[in-house]
Amino acid sequence: MNQSPWQPISPEKPARPVREPLSRDRIVDAAMSVLLDQGYEAVSMRKVAQVLNTGPASLYAHVANKKELDQLMLERAAEGLELEEPDPERWQEQLKDSMRQMLKMMRAYPGVARAAIGQVPLGERALQSSENMLGILKAGKLPDQVAAFAVDLIPLFVTATAFEESVQRADEWSEADVAEFVGGLRRFFDGLPPEKFPMMVALAGALTSGAGGDERFEFGVQVIVAGLASLAEK
Repeated sequence: MNQSPWQPISPEKPARPVREPLSRDRIVDAAMSVLLDQGYEAVSMRKVAQVLNTGPASLYAHVANKKELDQLMLERAAEGLELEEPDPERWQEQLKDSMRQMLKMMRAYPGVARAAIGQVPLGERALQSSENMLGILKAGKLPDQVAAFAVDLIPLFVTATAFEESVQRADEWSEADVAEFVGGLRRFFDGLPPEKFPMMVALAGALTSGAGGDERFEFGVQVIVAGLASLAEK
């Protein structure tokens, strides 16, 4: 039987899309996306797997568990921190700047403060940040134990501030909501029995003013740095 002298070209079969290999970076990317879009409470191994269109079991080849994922999210956020060579002449201002930077980083990733609570960040960049802060504290001639306590206390203060802000953001507080809350609190303090709470009544105005996040945070920064400076070795 003679073969036909021509051969029609059949339609090309659609190629299967090539799936990008799963990696730790992709897992962290997905986790950070969930964190920013839905908040910390929504971040889970199952949710991250859904974003990546895979099963949770696939993630465990790259990330041990949720606690490690929290560490990796903290590490990703810490990449934006700028470190400065400790300067004995400027150590107090450097320490203040470090605290402001830390808060700025946590504000950029709402919810990451929740991941930080109760953990010691052990990623390389986080460790570099702690190393740098210890260098600044020692440049200020603080005793070893004071520096060790301070490098724990400072992130705790900043994290608590950022966490409180994230809770308020989740509740979608507007400026009007804040003003209404503060006004109600002032009326509550004013209405307390002065014979039982003389200081609360007398300071009701002060207790309900200057409550802006930045102003209150800066007060904490000033108190912490001034307190540490008072403990410096002569």
